[in-house]
Amino acid sequence: MGIFPRSAFGQTVFFVAALLLINQIVSYITVTLYVFKPTFEQVNLMLAKQVKTVFIDWEEGVEVDSELSKKFFEITGIDVMSQKEAYRNGLGQAREYNLLSRSMSEQLNGSARVRISQGDPVVYWVEAPQAPGYWVRVPLSGFSETKLEFLVFYLSSIGFLSVLGGWLFARHLNRPLRALQTAASRVGAGDFSMRLVEQGSTEVIEVTRAFNQMSKGIAALESDRRLLMAGVSHDLRTPLTRIRLATEMMSDEEDYLKEGIIDDIEDMNAIIDQFIEYLRHHSSGEMNLDDVNALVEEVVHAEQQHKRVINFTMAPSLPGVLMNTVALKRVITNMIENAIRYSNEDIEVVTLWEKKWVIVQVKDRGPGIPEAELESVFEPFKQGDQARGSEGSGLGLAIIKRIVTTHGGQVALSNRKEGGLCAEVRLPIAKKG
Repeated sequence: MGIFPRSAFGQTVFFVAALLLINQIVSYITVTLYVFKPTFEQVNLMLAKQVKTVFIDWEEGVEVDSELSKKFFEITGIDVMSQKEAYRNGLGQAREYNLLSRSMSEQLNGSARVRISQGDPVVYWVEAPQAPGYWVRVPLSGFSETKLEFLVFYLSSIGFLSVLGGWLFARHLNRPLRALQTAASRVGAGDFSMRLVEQGSTEVIEVTRAFNQMSKGIAALESDRRLLMAGVSHDLRTPLTRIRLATEMMSDEEDYLKEGIIDDIEDMNAIIDQFIEYLRHHSSGEMNLDDVNALVEEVVHAEQQHKRVINFTMAPSLPGVLMNTVALKRVITNMIENAIRYSNEDIEVVTLWEKKWVIVQVKDRGPGIPEAELESVFEPFKQGDQARGSEGSGLGLAIIKRIVTTHGGQVALSNRKEGGLCAEVRLPIAKKG
């Protein structure tokens, strides 16, 4: 998985966030180098001069004059303490700053140490080279840590609000694209009723307008195709009916011929029915919440007339599924009839569910289908001729896939290790609320 998001929405937010992060880093460095650093250096220089004033006449080892220290503190607020006294007054909680220590050492011409204890006020602690072991305590009442905290809060707030604004902008920009994606999925499933509102940027409006025109054109073509096939089917049934009537009037001596003609007529009628079924439009408006177990049980019971054993194993308490009951009965019926047609042993029908899917499996012990053809057999007029024979029009699996896709589901075929084929249909569980 790469670091960069793949969606346009994610890329836009990532790009905006990256630019703002770089801007924040540059702003922070700029403020630090050109505002805080000069300020600290200026404060350090002033303190160095005051420390020089305190120790101007001192020599190493000379005791501190308490009266002088007291008077100096009354005037300047600066106090001089021994190390033990300094620790009692908060030196232990102060943090040492090497940069300020080096700067102070340059000003005092010797090795100096600078510590700062945060609080109200901020306190500077300086150990001068003129008096090792003594600390000068300098309270900075006008220099509060909250200023730095406010800067961090300001930069963080600006960054957060900018990223939030970028996220909202990207969301607004990508909302029409998301609607376009949803509409394209519905058109792919055969639902041409959706018309998108033309909104957003000029480019998005043009794409939406083109999509609406495309959807309208496909709907017209689909309607013409259904009308054409219905007309052809109707016109074919008329001569077939006449042939059937003529066959019924044939003499008894020609029964062997009559049976063959009648069987051919029934096969042709079945093929016509499959054409009509393939072109039939099952819209989502016809769907209702129903129980898959009850539907499969009904189909299994009806298929027992073939005098074949169908073992049905149902999962207890299956969640509900939004379905077109008539269309899904057609799916399960086709799956079971295919298993009966291409195998001679018992058929297994199983229902189960996992995560967001309800699953129906139909298993047989037939010859199976070559692995290379497991996907292509779902194409119209495509049959697994080599393995499973060539009966019918080749529309059975295409009809199954079309109906299942309309339901937002998936259908797949797989060869079983013990021999035979497993046809599996996955239907999405209905969302609550």
